[in-house]
Amino acid sequence: MARIRTTKPEAFSSESLAAVSLSAERTFFGLLTQADDQGRFRDQAAVIAGQLWSLRREHGPEAVEDDLIQLDDAGLICRYEGGDGKRYLHIVTFAQHQKINRPSVARTPPCPHHDLGIPREPSPQMRGAIAETSASSPGGLTEPSVTRLGGVTEPSVNGESAGQSRFREHSLQSQGGLPEPSVSPHRPDLGPRNRDLGSTPLGGASAPAPDSVSVSVKDLIGEYAAGCTHRPPQDVLSRLGREVRKLLNEGIAPDHIRAGLDRHRTKGLHPSTLPSLVHEAMNAVPAATAAHRPWTNPTDTAAAYGGDL
Repeated sequence: MARIRTTKPEAFSSESLAAVSLSAERTFFGLLTQADDQGRFRDQAAVIAGQLWSLRREHGPEAVEDDLIQLDDAGLICRYEGGDGKRYLHIVTFAQHQKINRPSVARTPPCPHHDLGIPREPSPQMRGAIAETSASSPGGLTEPSVTRLGGVTEPSVNGESAGQSRFREHSLQSQGGLPEPSVSPHRPDLGPRNRDLGSTPLGGASAPAPDSVSVSVKDLIGEYAAGCTHRPPQDVLSRLGREVRKLLNEGIAPDHIRAGLDRHRTKGLHPSTLPSLVHEAMNAVPAATAAHRPWTNPTDTAAAYGGDL
């Protein structure tokens, strides 16, 4: 059942929301009304489309899936698999912006990355943001550290306690009232706890391959669209994006995926054929060419021409 929720004025100047499309932003605000009192909801694009976009039939489940991918990449939601094997999503900053008077009993599994504290792999965009933040930090100050004792945190900066005991996730500097995902102080190389663009939204959860960190799905699909004479339909790009994401998760090199996308652009096939085209680009054996041998007169004319001369 939908619930009455609060939207702060600062949300409309949030850089995180500005990084996604207008439809993804609308889906985000709609999720606020559908999520339970812990900010969680079933990760089912078809169900979300029916609840949030029922009067906008042109924005179906596939378009909603693209919205969820954008929100996940921007760190606004976290998509995960519960212990029951079902897919769920969690609004990352829900507890910071929604004050629930009488929260109902949780019926959805906790988010392992935020409720249980298991770090997520960072996205390329957030890695760049961390690098810029580290370069501009004065005096070598470190990010706030958090010590967890029975669900209570004691944040500290450079070893000095900040005197706060309320459980919360420390985040980067707030932009427009909505803070960015938090940074792990003990593993700065991991960056903030939001998944890489190559992580799987549906199906088994797996860590992104090392080669896929430097190139995102958005980069590869952007290159594909730029190489087309006319921009392909959004449905084609969305389906290609999902196929590219799966390939990156498997550890397929971005160069091989580019080669497969080039073949797909040339042939104009269905997006589901992309894995086969990538396989063709990876493992096609070039046709053997016979070595050129210049003509020479035979030494034994009778044997060569059978006595015809």
